[in-house]
Amino acid sequence: MALSRKFLTALGIEADKVDEIINAHSETVEALKAERDSFKADAEKYTQAQADLDEANAKLKEYAKDDSFKVKYEALKEDYDKYKAGIEKEKTNATKATAYKALLKSIGISEKRIDAVARLQSLDEITLDKDGNIEGAEELKKSLKEDWADFIVKEGKEGAGTATPPDDGGNKVMSKEDIMKIKDDTERQKAWAQYIQQQNGGN
Repeated sequence: MALSRKFLTALGIEADKVDEIINAHSETVEALKAERDSFKADAEKYTQAQADLDEANAKLKEYAKDDSFKVKYEALKEDYDKYKAGIEKEKTNATKATAYKALLKSIGISEKRIDAVARLQSLDEITLDKDGNIEGAEELKKSLKEDWADFIVKEGKEGAGTATPPDDGGNKVMSKEDIMKIKDDTERQKAWAQYIQQQNGGN
């Protein structure tokens, strides 16, 4: 039975008390309605959140089945590793080239010929120690002094040179392509020396 003014009056409750009871009852009912609505809103939010979570989990399962993302990641990682290795090699080669030029200078190679001679050396054949020095430097110096004797500055002169580049028994100085075909290291170095002298006008 609903709590009404008529019902309370029938119970013999005084009129002013009836109003107080009715007002108090109305406030209680309104508060309960507000609490009900709040619970309902929270329930709807929870339902939506659960639906979003279920959708996200479903997508994750699909992604896990799809190897394309893994393939793309591995491809990107491989490209990055190659790029990083290339940068490291460039840095190492720059250090090797600097050390090799310093070694050429230390044996007396003419400064104007150092760059030309250095370009003929494969940097892959040079190994550096932990301090950045060329391993086997002393042995390499001996070899270079023999191979590039004509380019070593002697008695304050800028290296041996002739008005006409030296050749092999009167033969014409070889081209770069022909020089690269020479298998013997010593002969190839001599041919390079002649070629460099020719490019520098015999000086």
